[in-house]
Amino acid sequence: LFAAFIVVTVLRKCSNILFYMGWTEEREQDSLQDRMYTPKFLALRGSSLYKFIAPPVTTWDWTRAEKTFSVYEIMCKILKDSDLLDRRKHCFGVQSESGEDLYYSVELECDLTLWEKAFQTATFLEVERIQCKTYACVLESHLMGLTIDFGMGFVCFDASTKAVLWRYKFSQLKGSSDDGKSKIKFLFQNPDTKQIEAKELEFSNLFAVLHCIHSFFAAKVACLDPLYVGSQAATSAVATTSGTGKSKYTT
Repeated sequence: LFAAFIVVTVLRKCSNILFYMGWTEEREQDSLQDRMYTPKFLALRGSSLYKFIAPPVTTWDWTRAEKTFSVYEIMCKILKDSDLLDRRKHCFGVQSESGEDLYYSVELECDLTLWEKAFQTATFLEVERIQCKTYACVLESHLMGLTIDFGMGFVCFDASTKAVLWRYKFSQLKGSSDDGKSKIKFLFQNPDTKQIEAKELEFSNLFAVLHCIHSFFAAKVACLDPLYVGSQAATSAVATTSGTGKSKYTT
């Protein structure tokens, strides 16, 4: 309970927390030569990952990032030796909300560890802060909305009337698949019949939705460990400084 109290208190001031900043080298797309890397300065601040060609010095500099990503709509993966594209070690990949794959290299293994912990912390705290995220989608030619809610799970509703079509808890999701373009098929277990119910929705921003679901699931799992929750709160508390997302439905 104490850890949860710390998290709630910190979340109200975490929109400008600087979790990480440092130089990396970005591998150019489809590059076959080790020298085809470009220095990039990455910063995890509040809800966003910023990519710069030079470190930000002033407040204005933060508005001129080469690219900005929402942390809960991207995927980060620390690459194993078998996943490396060349002789460089200490690499990680970032898949953006559009599905673009970015490849980064850092100098030391400790830099990689710092990056991984910072990204996990930033994502966890942002999910805790926003609590829910809604995406427009299409079901059988009808405009719908899918809300990923930290407390309730998945809620699908009619975009015009807000009437709920179906809702399931995170624990009821037993599997999912996508076509890599726009469609996601969810496999939920009915709590009464124990039967699997398939729900297919179409999105214009497939990868953002997939990454958001992954971020919410990761945060749910992390919340099962009080030590992890407390450590994230402590990490944030030593940094610096909004609102929560809410959705309403009718049944």
